[in-house]
Amino acid sequence: MIGAGRRERVQSVADLAQALGVSVGTLRNNRPYAATGFPDPVSSPKAQTLLWDGEQTAAYFAGESVPALPAGEDDEDLLDRHEAAQELNVGVSAWNTYKRDPAVAEHLVVVGGVEHWPRGVVRRFRDSRPGRGVRHGSGRPRGSGDMVPRDQILPRTVELLDADPALTAAAVVEQLGVAMTTAMKSLAVLRGRRIADLLEGDPRLDPQQAAERLGYPVIARRRALAAAEAELRMWEVRPYLQAVADALVKAGLAEPAAVDVVELEGGALTAAIQLVPGQAAVPALVWDERYGWRTATSRRHPIRKDTGARPAGEGICYLAPNSGRNLHGCPNCFAASPRRGPVAT
Repeated sequence: MIGAGRRERVQSVADLAQALGVSVGTLRNNRPYAATGFPDPVSSPKAQTLLWDGEQTAAYFAGESVPALPAGEDDEDLLDRHEAAQELNVGVSAWNTYKRDPAVAEHLVVVGGVEHWPRGVVRRFRDSRPGRGVRHGSGRPRGSGDMVPRDQILPRTVELLDADPALTAAAVVEQLGVAMTTAMKSLAVLRGRRIADLLEGDPRLDPQQAAERLGYPVIARRRALAAAEAELRMWEVRPYLQAVADALVKAGLAEPAAVDVVELEGGALTAAIQLVPGQAAVPALVWDERYGWRTATSRRHPIRKDTGARPAGEGICYLAPNSGRNLHGCPNCFAASPRRGPVAT
């Protein structure tokens, strides 16, 4: 947890390395943060990215007594996804859905490349949640589109799935007034996230066992297991993509933000990094696990609809490894290293 008013003091691994005048690689090799007496991270125990309080680390390296952090809880405390989920008494996968609710999303704060939300916002969202099993609609008239706003579909489906793990797509259609394809996809995504969440907490389980423990019906498991596999793949690539985004931020080319990895219709994973207007020659960069990095022509909609073919056209340039030119020979966009990510030429 980042205490109220202490956001500016937070240090990531990169910030800590900079403060000590060493490279990130040297810091990771020496691991001073593993020494006895080093201040505990302010990130939650399950967080993948470590964060510390700069006032505490400065005192430690100066050989002074490490000051205690303020005690108690404050509405302005910043919670990461694990802490927000705990506040709601739900799994992290459920919070990954709830965070898309406009009442929560507009209060997102990214610190050290990690998403956080004010404790007060999380609690107000918790207190405003409808009771489980509450009906949000009266069915979907034939031939109509989805009756629930797109950004509300997953949060509302979560409520129904919380109440009934064996929830059917037909019941979601009846309750929320969405299309059958929308209901099936939403259920698969949510169940997949919860399977992945359970596997993270208990590595001894296999996906089938996790699905059984969660009470998912056999008929629904194929889609849920496929979604869980995609979710686990997202977790694997997210640290690399976030490192690229953070490097672009340090270069002044992108605003601080957590990278959102999504699955395309064909099953491939992709992510976009929006660049600062006027600071880069292109509006955004897109990573696709099939084709690598490319430039995008739109900052608002950088990821195109998946047609199965490699995106091409005016303004789209693929980034070549270890070269000052991309695959189209354009010297004005970016070059990339497979390990370091894209860099300005």
